[in-house]
Amino acid sequence: MQAAATLLRDVFGFDAFRPGQEEIVTAVTAGEPVLAIMPTGGGKSLCFQLPALMRDGVTVVISPLIALMRDQVRALQEAGVNAGALTSGNTAEETDAVWAALEAGELKLLYIAPERLASSGAVAMLRRIGTSLIAVDEAHCVSQWGHDFRPDYLRIGAVRRALGVPLAAFTATADAETQAEIVQKLFDGTPPRSFLRGFDRPNIHLAFATKDNPRRQILGFAAARRGQSGIVYCGTRAKTETLAQALREDGHNACHYHGGMEAEDRRIVETRFSREDGLIVVATIAFGMGVDKPDIRWVAHADLPKSIEAYYQEIGRAGRDGAPAETLTLYGPDDIRLRRSQIDEGLAPPERRAADHARLNALLGLAEALECRRRTLLGYFGETEVTCGLCDLCDAPADTFDGTTAVRMALSAALRTDESFGAGHLIDILTGTVTDKVRARGHDGLPTFGVGRDWDRRQWQAIFRQMMGRDLVRPDPERHGALRMTDAALPVLRGEAPVTLRRDSIAAAARRPVVRAMVSDEDAPLLSALKAKRRALAEAARVPAYVIFPDRTLVEMAEKRPQSLDEMARIGGVGAKKLESYGTTFLAVITGEAAVPTHPARRKLAGRDAGNLYDRLLAVQADLTRGESGSDKPLSCSASLLAKVAELRPVDEDALERLLGDRRAERFGAAFLDVLRAAG
Repeated sequence: MQAAATLLRDVFGFDAFRPGQEEIVTAVTAGEPVLAIMPTGGGKSLCFQLPALMRDGVTVVISPLIALMRDQVRALQEAGVNAGALTSGNTAEETDAVWAALEAGELKLLYIAPERLASSGAVAMLRRIGTSLIAVDEAHCVSQWGHDFRPDYLRIGAVRRALGVPLAAFTATADAETQAEIVQKLFDGTPPRSFLRGFDRPNIHLAFATKDNPRRQILGFAAARRGQSGIVYCGTRAKTETLAQALREDGHNACHYHGGMEAEDRRIVETRFSREDGLIVVATIAFGMGVDKPDIRWVAHADLPKSIEAYYQEIGRAGRDGAPAETLTLYGPDDIRLRRSQIDEGLAPPERRAADHARLNALLGLAEALECRRRTLLGYFGETEVTCGLCDLCDAPADTFDGTTAVRMALSAALRTDESFGAGHLIDILTGTVTDKVRARGHDGLPTFGVGRDWDRRQWQAIFRQMMGRDLVRPDPERHGALRMTDAALPVLRGEAPVTLRRDSIAAAARRPVVRAMVSDEDAPLLSALKAKRRALAEAARVPAYVIFPDRTLVEMAEKRPQSLDEMARIGGVGAKKLESYGTTFLAVITGEAAVPTHPARRKLAGRDAGNLYDRLLAVQADLTRGESGSDKPLSCSASLLAKVAELRPVDEDALERLLGDRRAERFGAAFLDVLRAAG
């Protein structure tokens, strides 16, 4: 590897490889299929850039973000490497220069976005320019189970087969499931040579805290690190702007970044962050994989990330130079509720949503860890030999207690209600709260009713949150968030395994003010399911979601849970036309089963007294279809005729006979009149 060592020193300025780099460079240079999983900041880009200089032809690098490509191309060009990128962010002059270098056979690395592969001429173009190697950066984007799925990554495998060239895939975040999907989608299921360089970033201090005035907490964290470059991740675009303003008012050099900004404004922020010392960027995850600044000293999350993979990648932007760096992640019940609703409102199939709920449980397990966060974090990725000393729980151990009794109470309540309810209803049972729902189902007579009065509602919510963090229960996406026990819960329920809980989390919950949400915790999963159905219908019709139904209508559906079209018709915002178009569809979401087909004539009467009258007339007719003796020739009224009788309500024999005709009046007249007169 003399040539590689020389290039490493002369081009990249390094005297030696970092741990694991040399063997990966050797394999990629030799044209072996490679999957390399390396920690953020571990130098993975060099593992395909250096081989590109040692191989003939062009190395095509498929990368997900324009900012990432521009940063790497700029760095390579400054090192004297002929590299270029074809992106939508290019100027006309930049694009012309790239094509000229390709035509002259001078370009060694070409960066493209996966979306470019959708072009019908993409394969022909890549063949014409002499592509000899495909390098896939951020390869976890191919995984539909991951946190950064990009559909166009699914085209890469077909492109590799068409070109017949080797492929090397690189990522910093891939659990076992994601690794398997990368192998399947990029390497056709044939295992490549894999390099797992470990996920530990020992220079990064890990810390979590429950939300208690989040703005004050973030400002305090930043104030203790004044003058240092940092990133604050937020869950919403609006929050990035308000928090950046608060930081500026507190004397920091801060700006915001999110996907709703103009492309030029985003580029300005990216450039400032790469060049200015001490700048704080408050951003959504749009400010993501393209961050390649080595001296970011801290990363804070003002809101809970989406998953452990997302968390690991986002904190991995800190301390890439190997010097000490710090992190802080804030979380609270509202974060968890939001993440659950985002999963339930998605259009993914049930098994995907179930897996996403399990991943969120794993993140809660990290947030509510009992000991060493680094051990919990790396254990998720399969690493068991962990040395820490650099996390908040190693600094100050959590206050814990034996929570087995409380957890068994909760599991028993779930079991005795057939695992058909969410935490809200189970907490009503445990605390002995008599609601209409509890009374209607007879749950106030259960042995578990009221056994948990030693804890209040907020404390029980914290207990259930920790149970999810231990993956003892999971929301069932097919039953609107009903909690189902996992296999791990069974030994606890049988008294064969203890459960330790964090007392400090439960105590903090007792001090937290009650926040009024749009709907109760119990109704939130159903509201999410109704929103998902609305979104699918809106996308199919290419109309805004509110055109189908406004939020307030879905909220009322979630709270009242209509079980028939008649009940659905009484929901505010469900008029006759909407009932006709969408009634049965949304009814199926609520009841969990396909609605019984209803004749259009009966549907028009839904929600009106005439509808109930129609049903009674239909029942009477059924008894008399073959006459009173049961042996006459079958006779019946059409649905539209029954509907007319129900609407006009004739109360004398002559009027009814004019509607029905002689034969039907003779068969049904007297019985129909009894029904009509009884209805008043």
